Amino acid sequence: QLQASGGGLVQAGGSLRLSCAASGRTFSTYVMGWFRQAPGKEREFVAAISWSGGSTYYADSVKGRFTISRDNAKNTRYLQMNRLKPEDTAVYYCAASNAVAVPTTTNFYDYWGQGTLVTVSS
Repeated sequence: QLQASGGGLVQAGGSLRLSCAASGRTFSTYVMGWFRQAPGKEREFVAAISWSGGSTYYADSVKGRFTISRDNAKNTRYLQMNRLKPEDTAVYYCAASNAVAVPTTTNFYDYWGQGTLVTVSS
């Protein structure tokens, strides 16, 4: 029901835009989040956006470089990633949460996409 795309190989300092398209149901009233998981590490929070798009939250490691957004009319969410660093290399997952607040931990998210690989070379 959620499908992430847009990953790829990019040099350090470059940019990528990830998309998360929904199918089968609308997620316009859901909080949407992005998480990532590097090899051998736990899945970690990257960014989240409220259902209206009025509130956004970022991990300190990506603040000022990444921007999360959503287009409820298209049932799609985005993660614009600029000034990428090798440590941003990971599989990126989009997720949806029916929580009232905006959660930053995986256990509050109900739906998950399959992930898209981002590789940043130095």
